[in-house]
Amino acid sequence: MNALIELGLLLACLGLSWLIVHNVGKRVQSADQQRSVLLGRRVFDGLLFPVVALLLALGARRLMPLIDLSPALFKVVIPVLMSLVLIRFVARVLRAAFPNSLGTRLLERSVSWIAWLGSILWIIGLLPVVLDELDSYRLPWIAAKGARPSEIPTVLDVLQAALQVGLLMIVVLWLSSAIESRMLRGKSVDLSMRKIVVNITRTALLALGALLALNMLGLNLSALSWLGGAVGVGLGFGLQKITSNYVSGFMILAERSLRIGDMVKVDNFEGRISDIKTRYTVIRALNGREAIVPNESLITTRVENLSLADPQVYVSTVVQVAYGTDLDALFPQLVEDIKRVPRVLSEPAPSVTLSNFAADGLELTIGFWISDPHNGQGGVRSEVNLAILRLLNRLNIDIPFPQRVVRTVEAPAAPTASTSPAPRAEAAAPGASTAPSGQTEA
Repeated sequence: MNALIELGLLLACLGLSWLIVHNVGKRVQSADQQRSVLLGRRVFDGLLFPVVALLLALGARRLMPLIDLSPALFKVVIPVLMSLVLIRFVARVLRAAFPNSLGTRLLERSVSWIAWLGSILWIIGLLPVVLDELDSYRLPWIAAKGARPSEIPTVLDVLQAALQVGLLMIVVLWLSSAIESRMLRGKSVDLSMRKIVVNITRTALLALGALLALNMLGLNLSALSWLGGAVGVGLGFGLQKITSNYVSGFMILAERSLRIGDMVKVDNFEGRISDIKTRYTVIRALNGREAIVPNESLITTRVENLSLADPQVYVSTVVQVAYGTDLDALFPQLVEDIKRVPRVLSEPAPSVTLSNFAADGLELTIGFWISDPHNGQGGVRSEVNLAILRLLNRLNIDIPFPQRVVRTVEAPAAPTASTSPAPRAEAAAPGASTAPSGQTEA
């Protein structure tokens, strides 16, 4: 009977925690729900569900002695819930901070094995024995010279310090991820400025967490003053390029010369800026290819920004018409037909100019403006060309093709035997006479 009551209380705690988290999830409209640490993708895979279940289980365990019930089942459930809270907290924070890192999975599994091993030792009653055993082994090789025996850290001290530092860094990553998610969802400030605030905040929080972790380990922070000079020398030599990229990234975000969403052309690669990191910028072409450009290159080289001050872009195409075409009547009709093409702006209006007297016809240059260069220029240029072709076909205006005049020159006729000149006469013998040409001797 006691076991059934405990099981009923446990199911009630789990069901009540599910209802609480479900209602909270309905009220909180998270635009980045998949990376939410508290709620997760579903109701029960976030951090909030095991936390609420643990609190309700602790409350039920406190109430059970008042009704003469032995909390045998809850002695097993509570360590399991505590391990689940630790695992969920570490896993969700690491996935939010490093969504594409391969080491995240390995760290999650390591934390899971340690947490479940601690729960098993707690349940079977061996955890205090193991802790006492770890506290009995001292590590003199990590202690300062001349330290007293009581000042030599034990294995338990080292594990506790590592656990504290790890939890501190996880909390710092959680805070930075929460701030990043909240800042990037805002609409009141430009996206580039929000990105630079996020980068500065994350760097400051990680630096603060590192200082607190060193202080928790008992290190004197004043002794690290020499580290500043060493870091300065390293930045001046080995880390010069990396530092230059980081500084360039902050300059780009602060000056807003390049913004997320701009269409740019860098080193013959044209695309849309999808993200600006502190060290590099990601440019995505219209065909899906992505280029990672160091931020220093965006500062020191020429970059074509199609949407820096004005997103409107001029596009042109060329066509030839036959000589003798009435251009005064054709130009207004071309402008009106091009205006009807989707994506072509009516202001500034399309223009048609006679650009060249070509060898085969009159060359016309048609120019128009679009306001969405991120959708590409090939499609709208094709639509404009089709509109021009339909108009010329409707007006029976020919598009001339190359014409060449070929003159054939006949070679002179070869000489024949009847018309061939007579062979030269042989030299006459002394005393002999010669007859004139065309005469024979009598």
